[in-house]
Amino acid sequence: MQSPKNVINFDGLYGDTQGKYSAEYVFLELIATRSQSFDWNIKPHIHSHLFQVFIIKKGSLTFQDEIQKHLIEAPCVILIPPTLLHGLVYSPDIDGCILTLSDSIIEDIFKTSSLIWKTFEQIRILSHFDEVFPFEKLLNVLKNIEDELFNDYAERFLMLRSCITQFFICLHRLTKHEEAEQSGSAMMTHFRKFQQNIKNAEYPKSIPAFADELNITPVHLNRICKAVSGKSAIELVHQNLISEAQKYLLHTSYSVSEISFLLKFEYPNYFAKLFKKYVGMSPNEFRRFDRK
Repeated sequence: MQSPKNVINFDGLYGDTQGKYSAEYVFLELIATRSQSFDWNIKPHIHSHLFQVFIIKKGSLTFQDEIQKHLIEAPCVILIPPTLLHGLVYSPDIDGCILTLSDSIIEDIFKTSSLIWKTFEQIRILSHFDEVFPFEKLLNVLKNIEDELFNDYAERFLMLRSCITQFFICLHRLTKHEEAEQSGSAMMTHFRKFQQNIKNAEYPKSIPAFADELNITPVHLNRICKAVSGKSAIELVHQNLISEAQKYLLHTSYSVSEISFLLKFEYPNYFAKLFKKYVGMSPNEFRRFDRK
C-alpha cells in the first residue's frame, strides 16, 4: 500500500493534472476512452471530491483498494466514494463506462438520508444481478443520464439530478439486496455446520462451546437457528439427543438409565423428563408403544 505522501491525487479525472473541482461536475465516458491511452493500467490514486461509478458490461479487470486486489468479471458495478484509494488494470476487451460526479451533488440530493449515505461510505463491488435486480435495469437508468447529459433539453440540469437520484437509489437497493443474499448464504453455512457439529459432538457440550466453533456469539447462533428452523440452538441439540435415544429404545435392550448414561446425561430423571417433553410420552411408554 502506498504511503499518504506518495498517493496520486486528482481534482479531475485520472491523468488530468489541470482538472479543477466543480460543485456541479458530472462526466460520463467509456472506459476505453481514457484507459487505452494508459495501456489499460490505472495506477492507484484518489479523487478528493469526486464520486465514481464503474459500470462493467464485458471483460474483466483487477481492482486494487487500500488492502488487496480483486479479480472482477463482468457484469458488475464498482462504486468508489471520494478519498478512497483505487487502481485498475483492465483486460483489452473491456466494455463499460464511468460516471463521475462531484460529492456536493450527492450531498445535496441525499442530505436527509443517512441510510443512503451509509451505503456510499465505502467502496462497493456489486455483481449479484438476478430477476429482482437485473443488470439491464441499471443500464436503462444510466441511459437516461446519458440522454440528459449530452442533449440540450429544457430544464436539463434539473432532470439530470432526478436521473442521478434514481440511479443512486437503484445502487442503494442493489447493495441492500446483495447484502441480504450474502447474509442469507452465511447464515445457512453456519446453520449446516452447527447441525453437523451437533451430530459429532462429545456431550455434555454447551451452546457457547458450539458458538465458539463457528466463531460467532451464542446470541447470533440462536438467531440463526430461529430464523432457519424456528427453534433455538438448545432445542436442536435436544432434538438430536432425543432422536439418538429413540434409536436405542427401538433397536437395543438397554435400560432407560443405561441410555441416559450413553447419551451423557448426568441424571436419568432429567433425561426421562426431557424425552417426554419432546415425544409426549416417557421412554418406557415409547418403547412399549412401538412394540405393540
